[in-house]
Amino acid sequence: MRPHLAKQRTGAFTLIELLVVIAVFVIFFGLIDWGVPPSQKRKAQRIACVSNLKEIGMAFRLWEGDHNDKYPMAVSATNGGAMEWVKPGKAHVLWQTVSNQLISPKVLWCPADTKATPATNFSTGFSDANLSYFVDLDAVETYPQMILDGDDNLLVDGKPVQPGILNLRTGTTIAWTKDRHHGAGNIGMADGSAQQVTSEGFQQATKEALSSTLVPSSANNRWLIP
Repeated sequence: MRPHLAKQRTGAFTLIELLVVIAVFVIFFGLIDWGVPPSQKRKAQRIACVSNLKEIGMAFRLWEGDHNDKYPMAVSATNGGAMEWVKPGKAHVLWQTVSNQLISPKVLWCPADTKATPATNFSTGFSDANLSYFVDLDAVETYPQMILDGDDNLLVDGKPVQPGILNLRTGTTIAWTKDRHHGAGNIGMADGSAQQVTSEGFQQATKEALSSTLVPSSANNRWLIP
């Protein structure tokens, strides 16, 4: 009589075991995220957002260095700019114009923005829905006190801003909504710097940009809202 041989297990995972392992990892990383205090998470998001605006500012300065010291919104499309595209409010075309100077389209998305989604490239499917920041179409690098860009979760005269061109005038009240950085926000300046400001600080910076004698009188402070 032949002896009964027990079946030998191979070293490979079964499908059920593999699914269990994946589930454990999902739960583990979920617990790690839950363990981060909300204040720390918000701080990390703000830091990432400021970093994005600094990179955007650098991209604009690199671009203007090759285009007679002009930002893409001030250069005709025939010369590689986006002047004609931004007039009807097509914000994403402006960013496609400076895409070679940006590391990734993800820098155009704020991690605290729950309404927009990060893009994976500047072509397929890229749209205003991938953007978290407004741009001042009249900003120029030679006037560093002008606001170049910033978080687009704006309240204008107490009402949520709408996509398109916002013509900013003296006396306009600007503030942040509370759904992104809890009443604060981030702005980038024409000199390439970026900073976090409260609604009061934002209003003051806007007022100074509009009233400064160093800012050209031709600047209308038109903000492109995605």
